[in-house]
Amino acid sequence: MRQPLKARKVSDHVYWVGAIDWSIRDFHGYSTERGTTYNAYLIMADKITLVDTVKGPFRAELLARIASVIDPEAISYIVSNHAEMDHSGCLPEIVEAVKPEKVFASPLGVRNLSDHFDLGEQLTAVKDGESISLGNMRLSFFETRMLHWPDSMFSYLDSDAVLFTNDAFGMHLASSGRFDVEVGDWEYYAAKYYANILMPFSHLVLKLLDRVSSLGIPIRIVAPDHGPIWQREIDKILGLYAKWAQRKPTKKVVVTYDTMWESTALMARSIGEGIVAGGAEYKMMPLKVCHRSDVVTEVLDAGAIAVGSSTINNNMLPAVADILTYLKGLKPKNLVGAAFGSYGWSGESIGQVRDMLASMGIEVIGEGVKAKFVPKDDALAQCFDLGMRIAERLKEQAQ
Repeated sequence: MRQPLKARKVSDHVYWVGAIDWSIRDFHGYSTERGTTYNAYLIMADKITLVDTVKGPFRAELLARIASVIDPEAISYIVSNHAEMDHSGCLPEIVEAVKPEKVFASPLGVRNLSDHFDLGEQLTAVKDGESISLGNMRLSFFETRMLHWPDSMFSYLDSDAVLFTNDAFGMHLASSGRFDVEVGDWEYYAAKYYANILMPFSHLVLKLLDRVSSLGIPIRIVAPDHGPIWQREIDKILGLYAKWAQRKPTKKVVVTYDTMWESTALMARSIGEGIVAGGAEYKMMPLKVCHRSDVVTEVLDAGAIAVGSSTINNNMLPAVADILTYLKGLKPKNLVGAAFGSYGWSGESIGQVRDMLASMGIEVIGEGVKAKFVPKDDALAQCFDLGMRIAERLKEQAQ
């Protein structure tokens, strides 16, 4: 029995046939509090083509949406723009059901799909800049290596000026609407996606934007593999990517910490007061209530980060180690940093935080501020001064 699900028309010859995941709340360490979509697209050409598939458990949803337009067995080609399992998880089952003539992927995509699955000779590599005939229209391919996997590529349908961008320009946001104009609160989720997925590859994003511009092709629709399809807000999302990729520091400071008995929290508040007194702004993010991926989202447009931790068993608290390890993998740029924390008898956490920030290439201000047990007036004054120094450094950078 097929689910009574319908495809959604995207352009003259393209339909959205993906799946909506309303319940997912974690995406390999990234909180997806609003769920996500796994977008797949059906091109109604002479050679009917499916662009990407969906996560394994959503295979029936994909097939039902395809069946609302055509018999799935009428599909001639499948294109895999990205081999990650949220886009290829049901590919073997779809290949078995559809029996396409060919499955196209980038050369590294062919390798990765071969490592994932046994798809045999149906896998066909397409090179950067290559195009294939769909009979009455053409589909062209552009490698986008490390945005965000080595195998990633874009596909472009000339007849409808649709650019299929796999994970670029996407976001984790489940919605009943399929287009940007139907999803009114998307900007935070686009920023969160960029910060947690694409931030390490910002230099490549800038090159990608230059290349898309230099191609000289009309683009009426940008169709990513997660979130809404871009139709009216294309210039806005491209502009936001350019802004985020440049990583220009601002006068915003993210103050994040974990605390055992609220002493480190007192220090964080004094640092915040100093930041404001110095002419900057801050976002307070206690790790007991703020997820690592939301902290990173705030870091995306910040100029500084101040990290605090109590000391436990001669180490920083686990939540602080978690956010610092996560942030290091995302390779933040152009940040000023500072360390602070309370301790009982040893106090190693502050030095560990400072060293971890420095290992990321963050410019660390001073040695950090330590307070034994409950911080006294002099320690809180040092925290206030640290906040002032952070703000002053950000003002210097802005000149």
